[in-house]
Amino acid sequence: MDEQVQISVMLAVPDAPAAAEWYARALGAVELWNLGSVIGLSVGGAAFFLGEPGNNGWATPEAVGLPTVRVEVFVDDPDTFIQRAVDAGADPRKDPVRTHAMPWGPHRQGTFLDPFGHLWFVGDKSPLLPHQGG
Repeated sequence: MDEQVQISVMLAVPDAPAAAEWYARALGAVELWNLGSVIGLSVGGAAFFLGEPGNNGWATPEAVGLPTVRVEVFVDDPDTFIQRAVDAGADPRKDPVRTHAMPWGPHRQGTFLDPFGHLWFVGDKSPLLPHQGG
Protein backbone atom coordinates (compact mmCIF):
# COMPACT_ATOMS: atom_id res chain seq x y z
CA MET A 1 0.00 0.00 0.00
CA ASP A 2 1.58 3.28 -1.12
CA GLU A 3 -0.90 5.48 0.69
CA GLN A 4 -0.05 6.98 4.11
CA VAL A 5 -2.60 5.65 6.62
CA GLN A 6 -3.50 6.98 10.05
CA ILE A 7 -5.45 4.95 12.58
CA SER A 8 -7.14 6.59 15.52
CA VAL A 9 -9.51 5.81 18.39
CA MET A 10 -12.63 7.40 19.82
CA LEU A 11 -12.75 7.13 23.60
CA ALA A 12 -16.16 6.76 25.25
CA VAL A 13 -16.51 9.35 28.00
CA PRO A 14 -19.52 10.49 30.06
CA ASP A 15 -18.77 14.22 29.55
CA ALA A 16 -16.74 15.09 26.44
CA PRO A 17 -15.98 18.74 27.36
CA ALA A 18 -14.71 17.76 30.84
CA ALA A 19 -12.64 14.94 29.35
CA ALA A 20 -11.19 17.28 26.71
CA GLU A 21 -10.13 19.65 29.47
CA TRP A 22 -8.38 16.82 31.33
CA TYR A 23 -6.58 15.52 28.23
CA ALA A 24 -5.41 19.07 27.46
CA ARG A 25 -3.96 19.43 30.97
CA ALA A 26 -2.61 15.88 31.30
CA LEU A 27 -1.36 15.15 27.78
CA GLY A 28 -1.07 18.55 26.14
CA ALA A 29 -4.02 17.73 23.82
CA VAL A 30 -5.11 20.44 21.41
CA GLU A 31 -8.72 20.70 20.28
CA LEU A 32 -9.23 20.16 16.53
CA TRP A 33 -13.00 20.63 16.56
CA ASN A 34 -15.90 20.45 19.01
CA LEU A 35 -19.46 19.25 18.37
CA GLY A 36 -20.33 19.22 22.09
CA SER A 37 -20.75 15.51 22.72
CA VAL A 38 -18.03 14.57 20.19
CA ILE A 39 -14.65 16.33 20.23
CA GLY A 40 -11.57 15.89 18.05
CA LEU A 41 -8.20 16.25 19.80
CA SER A 42 -4.55 15.94 18.83
CA VAL A 43 -1.48 15.12 20.92
CA GLY A 44 1.78 15.82 19.12
CA GLY A 45 0.01 15.51 15.76
CA ALA A 46 -1.74 12.22 16.61
CA ALA A 47 -5.51 12.68 16.42
CA PHE A 48 -7.99 10.96 18.71
CA PHE A 49 -11.61 11.59 19.50
CA LEU A 50 -13.92 11.73 22.50
CA GLY A 51 -17.56 10.76 22.33
CA GLU A 52 -20.49 10.45 24.69
CA PRO A 53 -22.24 7.12 23.97
CA GLY A 54 -25.99 7.38 23.54
CA ASN A 55 -27.33 3.81 23.43
CA ASN A 56 -25.68 3.35 20.05
CA GLY A 57 -23.65 0.18 20.50
CA TRP A 58 -20.77 1.29 22.73
CA ALA A 59 -20.27 2.32 26.33
CA THR A 60 -17.91 4.03 28.74
CA PRO A 61 -15.54 1.93 30.86
CA GLU A 62 -17.61 2.96 33.90
CA ALA A 63 -20.75 1.45 32.36
CA VAL A 64 -18.94 -1.78 31.41
CA GLY A 65 -16.97 -2.05 34.66
CA LEU A 66 -13.50 -2.31 33.11
CA PRO A 67 -11.32 -0.58 30.50
CA THR A 68 -12.85 -0.82 27.04
CA VAL A 69 -9.75 0.19 25.10
CA ARG A 70 -5.98 -0.04 25.41
CA VAL A 71 -4.41 3.08 23.90
CA GLU A 72 -0.81 2.70 22.68
CA VAL A 73 1.32 5.87 22.55
CA PHE A 74 4.87 6.07 21.19
CA VAL A 75 6.99 9.04 22.28
CA ASP A 76 10.63 10.01 22.72
CA ASP A 77 10.32 10.24 26.53
CA PRO A 78 7.70 7.89 28.04
CA ASP A 79 8.72 8.75 31.61
CA THR A 80 7.85 12.44 31.20
CA PHE A 81 4.63 11.73 29.26
CA ILE A 82 3.33 9.37 31.96
CA GLN A 83 4.43 11.62 34.83
CA ARG A 84 2.49 14.56 33.37
CA ALA A 85 -0.66 12.39 33.23
CA VAL A 86 -0.11 11.12 36.79
CA ASP A 87 0.43 14.68 38.03
CA ALA A 88 -2.97 15.54 36.50
CA GLY A 89 -4.70 12.68 38.33
CA ALA A 90 -4.10 9.52 36.27
CA ASP A 91 -3.58 6.24 38.13
CA PRO A 92 -0.07 4.91 37.40
CA ARG A 93 -1.39 1.33 37.74
CA LYS A 94 0.95 -1.48 38.65
CA ASP A 95 3.18 -1.32 35.59
CA PRO A 96 5.62 1.56 36.09
CA VAL A 97 7.86 2.72 33.29
CA ARG A 98 10.66 0.22 32.81
CA THR A 99 12.86 -1.16 30.06
CA HIS A 100 11.61 -4.42 28.55
CA ALA A 101 13.85 -6.89 26.68
CA MET A 102 12.20 -7.36 23.29
CA PRO A 103 13.29 -9.23 20.12
CA TRP A 104 14.25 -5.89 18.49
CA GLY A 105 16.14 -4.67 21.57
CA PRO A 106 15.24 -2.63 24.65
CA HIS A 107 11.80 -1.04 24.79
CA ARG A 108 10.95 1.47 27.56
CA GLN A 109 7.24 1.41 28.43
CA GLY A 110 4.79 1.96 31.28
CA THR A 111 1.06 2.42 31.83
CA PHE A 112 -1.55 4.66 33.38
CA LEU A 113 -5.32 4.57 33.75
CA ASP A 114 -6.98 7.89 32.96
CA PRO A 115 -9.86 9.22 35.13
CA PHE A 116 -12.37 7.97 32.53
CA GLY A 117 -11.23 4.33 32.79
CA HIS A 118 -9.08 4.09 29.64
CA LEU A 119 -5.81 2.15 29.84
CA TRP A 120 -2.81 3.86 28.24
CA PHE A 121 0.47 2.11 27.40
CA VAL A 122 3.21 4.67 26.73
CA GLY A 123 6.54 3.61 25.32
CA ASP A 124 9.45 4.64 23.17
CA LYS A 125 9.23 4.37 19.38
CA SER A 126 11.29 1.17 19.04
CA PRO A 127 8.29 -1.07 18.10
CA LEU A 128 7.45 1.15 15.13
CA LEU A 129 10.39 -0.09 13.05
CA PRO A 130 10.46 -3.40 11.16
CA HIS A 131 12.64 -6.15 12.64
CA GLN A 132 13.43 -9.75 11.87
CA GLY A 133 12.07 -12.11 14.54
CA GLY A 134 14.08 -15.03 15.71
